[in-house]
Amino acid sequence: MDGVREVTVLGSTGSIGRQAIAVARQNPDRLRITGLAAGGGDVARLAEQALSLGVRTVAVAKATAAQDLQLAFYAAASQRGWSRGEYALPEILAGPRAAEELAARPADVVLNGITGSIGLRPTLAALQAGRTVALANKESLVAGGELVTAAAAPGQLVPVDSEHSALAQCLRGGHMSEVARLVLTASGGPFRGRTAAELADVTVEQALAHPTWAMGPVVTINSATLVNKGLELIEAHLLFDVPLADVDVVVHPQSIVHSMVTFADGATIAQASPPDMRLPIALALAWPDRLPHVQPALDWSAASTWEFAPLDDEAFPAVALARSAGEAGGVAPAVYNAANEEAVAAFLAGRLPFRGIVDLVARTLDDAPDLGAPTCVEDVLAAEGWARQHAGRVIAGG
Repeated sequence: MDGVREVTVLGSTGSIGRQAIAVARQNPDRLRITGLAAGGGDVARLAEQALSLGVRTVAVAKATAAQDLQLAFYAAASQRGWSRGEYALPEILAGPRAAEELAARPADVVLNGITGSIGLRPTLAALQAGRTVALANKESLVAGGELVTAAAAPGQLVPVDSEHSALAQCLRGGHMSEVARLVLTASGGPFRGRTAAELADVTVEQALAHPTWAMGPVVTINSATLVNKGLELIEAHLLFDVPLADVDVVVHPQSIVHSMVTFADGATIAQASPPDMRLPIALALAWPDRLPHVQPALDWSAASTWEFAPLDDEAFPAVALARSAGEAGGVAPAVYNAANEEAVAAFLAGRLPFRGIVDLVARTLDDAPDLGAPTCVEDVLAAEGWARQHAGRVIAGG
């Protein structure tokens, strides 16, 4: 990799965004963050990030947060003992399309770490502007489907999810024509080993206690239901153009082997590393190169045991449901994702039981009219809107 890559981080105050900033600070001779976008719920952190990194532009989705952000800039500068002549305020973009506008601005790489399908427009904007997209926002690919893959030139979409990063690394071991199967690993979440009946009384606190990863609440609940793995199944199919029938999921509680590729001759290549998102983030930002300072490697001098087990589809039907939605194609994956987002919000608010999350997704898919294949973003948004309204009515008892 020649020179310093300029990076825009969408979702900078979230878990992925904060870790991306840490990676860039560890490698200042390779990465420079020049733009940040966030929802606007934590303007103090956003202002501190922007000032300490010296970015050109900050985007905030909440239009009313623009003034709060400006005040936060002054507060952060004053805490550092800076007078107004010692720093330049970045340009502020505000409103629901601010991240989309920023994604198209000049940069070498746009890291999309936004949570949810609201990341679709920024993903498309970055691709259409010719940026390399480091994609942590799997929902935009799942919901957008062929809209996203058609907009991406070869190599323009680089995965950030640890599983898809692992697959991309393993695929270097052979030609795509030699690939037999992709194997996604799943930790199994906090309820691995429980039967369907034993999941009936799961509380929000229990579902938020992931055994391996520290993530935001939505992603953590998605990991507990294994909806996350369902989304990753569809994502793997779209990213690597491998039929869904050739993508497997296996439970691996240690989260050391992040995924595997089995080739036609019977060889399986696996990517293993301690569970730390900095590695896939760093690799995506520097792709196809590796950065020298990211995380410690596995300690092979210490004894360890790795376990692998088949997925219990009866207790965790979300993956099989995602496979069906992916095979149906069109906007079915967008309906799957939107219904899940509504269901997770209802569960976190105490309005839906844990098992009700995937039940609601299944019912929404069953009840969905034939919405056809999307030809534009508006088609995807219309399908999502229908799914959210339908899920809302079911949650309300209608």
